[in-house]
Amino acid sequence: MNINELLEQKNMTKYRLAKTSGVPQTTIIDICSGKAKIEKCSADTLYKIAKTLEVSMETLLDTAMEYRAEFEIYKSNICHLVKDMGDIDFIIETLESDKIRKLYQKRWFPECLYLLAMVDYISRENDLPACSEYDDIRSSRLRETIYPASILTMCAAFNSDKPKTDSMNEAIPEFMRFNIVESEVRNVY
Repeated sequence: MNINELLEQKNMTKYRLAKTSGVPQTTIIDICSGKAKIEKCSADTLYKIAKTLEVSMETLLDTAMEYRAEFEIYKSNICHLVKDMGDIDFIIETLESDKIRKLYQKRWFPECLYLLAMVDYISRENDLPACSEYDDIRSSRLRETIYPASILTMCAAFNSDKPKTDSMNEAIPEFMRFNIVESEVRNVY
């Protein structure tokens, strides 16, 4: 929930927030319009706004920091994370942080299923059992197949769906289970 939604929920105007919190009205307006980023505000300003809205400072920051990258960027970030952390540390960190469930609860299904597929794939590659914690999510499947951008570009360039068919045949099963075409997660630079 962003600050505008919090104001609406509290039935509070920007003017009232400014007067009650002691934060200048221009600062409140800039934050609400996106001209100023709440995560760049001083701790004092954050504290005053959070106290007035009856939420924690963390809630204000978490809301502001929630950013959904394009799916191709997300996939790349996950692949780089696996490379940088190593397989086992990646699995441990992902499971301990419960990122899969959090993404699912946010209804960020492509990201959730990609991350779960990555954990399942790496587990298989390392002869580890699959974590049963996410069996309910494993029964999910995206309605439409997600192809890598490079495959879609090739289809457009050649005016043919053959690259899609070929990529599906080469896809990693853990990803295909969720309707995500992915054939290479290790070759990142």
